[in-house]
Amino acid sequence: MVRKAGLLIVVCMALGAGPALAAGTKTVAVAAPKPANVKPVDTDMALPGDPIYGAFDAGRYIEAKTLAEEAAAKGDGPSHTLLGQMYEQGLGVAQDYDKAAEWYSRGAALGEVHSQFSLGVMLAEGRGIKMDKKKAADFFELAAARNHAVALYNLSLIYVDGVARPQDFAKAAELMEKAANFDYAPAQYDLAAFYKEGRGVFPSEDKTVYWLGKAAESGYANAELEYGILLFNGRGIAKNEKAGIEFIRSSAEKGNPVAQNRLARAYAFGAGVSVDALVACKWHLLSREAGVSDFRMDDFMSRLSADDRVKVEKAADQWQESMAALLQ
Repeated sequence: MVRKAGLLIVVCMALGAGPALAAGTKTVAVAAPKPANVKPVDTDMALPGDPIYGAFDAGRYIEAKTLAEEAAAKGDGPSHTLLGQMYEQGLGVAQDYDKAAEWYSRGAALGEVHSQFSLGVMLAEGRGIKMDKKKAADFFELAAARNHAVALYNLSLIYVDGVARPQDFAKAAELMEKAANFDYAPAQYDLAAFYKEGRGVFPSEDKTVYWLGKAAESGYANAELEYGILLFNGRGIAKNEKAGIEFIRSSAEKGNPVAQNRLARAYAFGAGVSVDALVACKWHLLSREAGVSDFRMDDFMSRLSADDRVKVEKAADQWQESMAALLQ
């Protein structure tokens, strides 16, 4: 749900998804996938039965480190990336950003695309190496030239920002579309905003809805919410309240507080679902605790009996506990 913070860039994201949605500026971070979600090398770069990645995937980090060091000594690029990641994340070794940056630098010098990308992130963030956004952009360009989706995405944001590279919305849109075509959901979501606002491209409602839908279908929470609202209201796409509610529900379950508020209202007033006061108030409590105010829902909840109020609070607590367990 949360992308790793790094180089902060402001991008206009007014997708007009309803009065409760923040329309205006959105803070976007240079994206660095977490190792739990993205391996340090593409699966097609690790041969089937590769003992290094077999050990790494099984959590045998000390064994993986020994094997990776042996391979790195023979000039194996992906092993440099793996060692960098182990030091960056503290997997089987003490976390050490300096050593991580050193391994990524060596891998990048060998032309290892994932090392180039990871070194770019560390340069952008100033972790383990002196912050240098221009050099970060250089390494993102190297990785982007090899079709690294997240490098393409970060480079797009850099051209929007206009600091490490001259501001160029057309170039940013071109790079963003390349990343989106590699099924990188954040790029699909942001590309929808480019087409909505006409930034570097001609405005297109059809393409806005298309890319928003692609990101939503990938399970990207913000896109699920906004695409769900479009479906529910039939704006730019055939009206489908049931499908719209399901996208909003999926976003709410991922912890999006605005989606939780929208789902609360749906259950409170029977919009696309049967009225269920307890479910409505559970989602309202969760969204309110996350900072979304809704006086109409406050009034709705005030009418609950004391017993129902206890049930709602217990349900909200259980949901939060289950989310916390998932994040551990």
